[in-house]
Amino acid sequence: MKTDPETFILRNTSVMAPPHVPEISLHLASEAHDLWLKTEEELEEIGLPPPFWAFAWAGGQGLARYVLDHAEIVRGKRVLDFATGSGIVAIAAGLAGAADVLAADIDPWAEVAVRLNSRRNGVSLRFTREDLIGRSTDADVVLAGDVFYDRDFAAALVPWLADLAREGRTVLVGDPGRAYRPGDRLQSCAVYEVPVTRVLEDSEVKKTTVWRFLAE
Repeated sequence: MKTDPETFILRNTSVMAPPHVPEISLHLASEAHDLWLKTEEELEEIGLPPPFWAFAWAGGQGLARYVLDHAEIVRGKRVLDFATGSGIVAIAAGLAGAADVLAADIDPWAEVAVRLNSRRNGVSLRFTREDLIGRSTDADVVLAGDVFYDRDFAAALVPWLADLAREGRTVLVGDPGRAYRPGDRLQSCAVYEVPVTRVLEDSEVKKTTVWRFLAE
């Protein structure tokens, strides 16, 4: 890494509560910070992958809201939060009483962001940077917020999540209508109107659905 991640995160974010999940505080970028304005070339120069961890995406906010409002889904269970980003969904699972929470993201900067965010919310999490797609897991519940934004990523992800559901695991995803969400094997659990930032999205509110993968 060319830049110390913790120093960079603390200097380029503010502690804020995502509007749809005010119980949780995160280190997030805002209009007040240069992180919004940096181009991909500038980020590459300082060794920073695209900072998905710096924003509370609609799918993550919706899924975190659902977990907090339906704590029985995770209470006392082993939870995997896949592509955790800021850690918002993993933190929600911890606050809802999960016995063990594993936050997974291949971005090393996300690992630092999750450590800072979980500490701020008083939640103990484990973290892995391993690519878990296609691999088995001992989690009872698998959570994934806003993961259907890329064609190739979704093509690899959907069969794996479907397999986990067939194995008897509870698999929940939060999605605000991304282009590559699968059209079948999904059951709607809840629908939210999630406030977002127009700089990132095409509107100020995104209709976000929490879906459960069905075994068949």
